[in-house]
Amino acid sequence: MKRAFAMPGFAIGFGMAIVFVLAALVSFVWTPFPTDIVDVPNKLHFPDAINWFGTDHLGRDIFSMLMVGARTSIAVAVVAVGIGMGLGVPLGLAAAARKGSLLDEIIMRGNDLVFAFPALLIAILITAVFGPSAVNAIIAIGIFNIPVFARLSRGAALSLWTRDFVLSARVAGKGAVRISAEHILPNITNLLIVQGTIQFSLGILAEAALSYIGLGAQPPMPSWGRMLADSQTMISFAPHLALFPGGAIVLTVLGLNLMGDALRDLFDPKINRER
Repeated sequence: MKRAFAMPGFAIGFGMAIVFVLAALVSFVWTPFPTDIVDVPNKLHFPDAINWFGTDHLGRDIFSMLMVGARTSIAVAVVAVGIGMGLGVPLGLAAAARKGSLLDEIIMRGNDLVFAFPALLIAILITAVFGPSAVNAIIAIGIFNIPVFARLSRGAALSLWTRDFVLSARVAGKGAVRISAEHILPNITNLLIVQGTIQFSLGILAEAALSYIGLGAQPPMPSWGRMLADSQTMISFAPHLALFPGGAIVLTVLGLNLMGDALRDLFDPKINRER
């Protein structure tokens, strides 16, 4: 961690991301104003000393909605990445352990099939059956993350199966499952952390996109994407409605991408040797 914080990209990205994480955590116990109460007489107020980011078309405090919206975005991204990593990594390790077998072909062709359907299309298919909700957005994003982690795990594991320490483990009588768990997985954890950070930022972006078109979190639950959708018809006379949720999305994704790039450089042995 000392080496990571010594890298400007990681320190800046971490600082940007932690602000929104703290805002999400604080929103569980406190927000400046309730987000579920409509106050029409105070609608479309510009930022002032009372409403720091102004109010929306229903008189709700935008700063409070951003805090609760951060909670929604982070929760969706965390669970979606957890689904992708929890299912994709074992599939990738299994495919690498049985390279060239029927199991390998089934797993990789299944990944190709999922990749053929973008997360947005998967979300449309799911919501057409079960209806729009944050849970269905999580499922859609999580399904799309599975082949990402499966391919990464398989590619990284294949390069390790020919290494001497793995061959020694096989000579010692260890099976494929035990070798994958004890020797392969620990050696690809760094790659998974980097990819997880990147997919986390993409998950926040995907959740905002799904909410923007009405397939994500539903009212009265605040969502950055739906705040942008609500502001598009009023942006000419109330630009703050789009400025603040749009800025929250940009800064959060940028911070996570800066962290991911810094971690990739940190874990890359070639770059470390050059330094």
